[in-house]
This record gives sequence, structure tokens and C-alpha cells, in this order.
Amino acid sequence: QVQLVESGGGLVQAGGSLRLSCAASGLTFSWYPMGWFRQAPGKEREFVATITRAGDSTYYAESVKGRFAISRDNAEDTVYLEMNSLKPEDTALYFCAASRSTLRRNVSDPRKVDYWGQGTQVTVSS
Repeated sequence: QVQLVESGGGLVQAGGSLRLSCAASGLTFSWYPMGWFRQAPGKEREFVATITRAGDSTYYAESVKGRFAISRDNAEDTVYLEMNSLKPEDTALYFCAASRSTLRRNVSDPRKVDYWGQGTQVTVSS
């Protein structure tokens, strides 16, 4: 049974920081590119960041570039999302995801990823 369990969400003031974690089990973690996505009320689930299997390359949505950093620890089967300079528009339910595909266009597409976590809420107050 593949499980992705996010943690670290919460309420933070604008300009603050949070670090999200996603612990994976039931899969060979290092075989999978990983990603973070988010979904705000009334909006589609959107891509935030991806990281390659070895953690040697990352890719970000323009809206978070320079503020967020994705990383992974394959020894701990965990992927992280460090969020800095948070804005109210970052408020959303954040999901981690695992992809069988290694293509960036698939790893960053919520319609193409294979496994999802349950989500962790991030709320940024103004």
C-alpha cells in the first residue's frame, strides 16, 4: 500500500516561513520523481515544484520561484518543501505526489501523477 503523508502545515503571517514534509512508504522511493501541488478553494489543483529521483534537479512554478525550495532525502524516504516569504495567495491545501514518469511535463501535471498524499493545510494571514 503506497502512502504519502504530509505534515508541517499551519497558520503563518505573511512574510513568514514553513517547512512541509512528506513521508513515503510502500514504494521504492528513489525510483520516483516527486512533486508538490496545491489547491485553493474554487481553484484547480496546481503545480508547485518537482524534484528528480536523485534530487539533482528541481523545477518550480513561476509564482513560487525564489521563495520555495524542494528537496529530498532518499535515505529517509522523505521529500520537503521549504516555503519562505509567504504570501496570502499561497494559502491552499498542499499535496505531495509521486510519479512513475520522469518527464517534467508529466511530473508537474496533476492529471498525470500516480500517487497522492492527503494534503496539509497552509494558511497565510495578511
